[in-house]
Amino acid sequence: MDSKDLAGQAISRCRVLSGFSEEKGKLTRTFLSPPMREVHAALASWMGELGMEVRVDGVGNVIGRYEGTKPGGKTFLIGSHVDTVKDAGKYDGPLGVMLGLALVKGLQGRRLPFALEVVAFSEEEGVRYGVPFLGSKAVTGTFDPALLKLKDSDGSTVADAIRVFGLDPAWIPQAAYDRDKVLGYLEFHIEQGPVLESLKYPLGIVEAIVGQTRLDVAFRGKAGHAGTTPMNLRRDALAGAAEWMTLAEREARGEAGLVATVGIIQALPGAANVIPGEVRLSLDVRHQYDEVRERLVAYIATRAQQVAQRRDLELALSTRYEQPAVPCDEELSYLLEDSLETLEFPIHRLVSGAGHDAMIMAPFCPSTMLFLRSPEGLSHHPDEAVWPQDVEAAVRVGLEFLRRLEAKYADGA
Repeated sequence: MDSKDLAGQAISRCRVLSGFSEEKGKLTRTFLSPPMREVHAALASWMGELGMEVRVDGVGNVIGRYEGTKPGGKTFLIGSHVDTVKDAGKYDGPLGVMLGLALVKGLQGRRLPFALEVVAFSEEEGVRYGVPFLGSKAVTGTFDPALLKLKDSDGSTVADAIRVFGLDPAWIPQAAYDRDKVLGYLEFHIEQGPVLESLKYPLGIVEAIVGQTRLDVAFRGKAGHAGTTPMNLRRDALAGAAEWMTLAEREARGEAGLVATVGIIQALPGAANVIPGEVRLSLDVRHQYDEVRERLVAYIATRAQQVAQRRDLELALSTRYEQPAVPCDEELSYLLEDSLETLEFPIHRLVSGAGHDAMIMAPFCPSTMLFLRSPEGLSHHPDEAVWPQDVEAAVRVGLEFLRRLEAKYADGA
């Protein structure tokens, strides 16, 4: 198959995977949910066709190994995730896995001086348990056993989900790679933003991934009758939460590159004629520089306390997740840059505002990312799309990247 056919197959396979969903008529596929079994079966079949050895680790990552010229030698990893957000698009995550398989197929049976492993991470989005990167944390040996106790909305723990899927949490430590045997990691991913489209560039090299903080916030007041409680006697938790949200938005707008998002709001008891007595919220804060992100988090925590005190509310605020910003590996990024230049594609470096498995992999091994243009900058949406010519460009650049990596390790990895 030529690069155009390989790209077409990658896109077609993403569409196949999009049919495996928890919800009829929309794509929702969370960590080790039932449709993930169909994903595993499809991946195992496609990897097997390429002569890859297939395994599933203790957290549900599917790994296909394409052995090198020296069996048991060092390994270069290509991967992304196969879980989704709710009502998702087809390409966020799975495209990176399909492009990894496309590169293996593009080698046409040729073996490299190192093994290639394509990793389909079981969890990256953090939808089911509120904490992302369960898959890549297992691979890097940073999976905290306390994560096994997290519960989803149905009360099922991470450990429960693993066992129901037919795996064993006790296997998770064995999922960790030996860092001395890993040469590096490459992740293809849609940009999920408008930068490359605005430049009319098909691809972009990621030079850094922003840091993230996720908070759980609750304002607690007193529920009361909406018709009989005077405004001056109310302890309205939702009104306090709304004031605080506006303060957080205003502060984030004042700093370039800083974003703050309230994605979940739950007002209790949730009746039209009852003053909300409690409001639970999530807050997601991101920036390229950790000190900027940390400063905003500290500021909005203080403002939350002030709002609660002034409105006679109780406040509960806790950090659910914190991930420092990470730079991508310069040497691997330069190999991507050289590959783009050789194939006469424009070169552009950018910072990823979204989190990716690469930010967990980067402290573990040299890691880099190649973004594909997102039409209309759209992602986390059912209309998410890719241009076939951009996917073909990614295949060509990926094969050139492997050729350069092969030359680098020609005398042995």
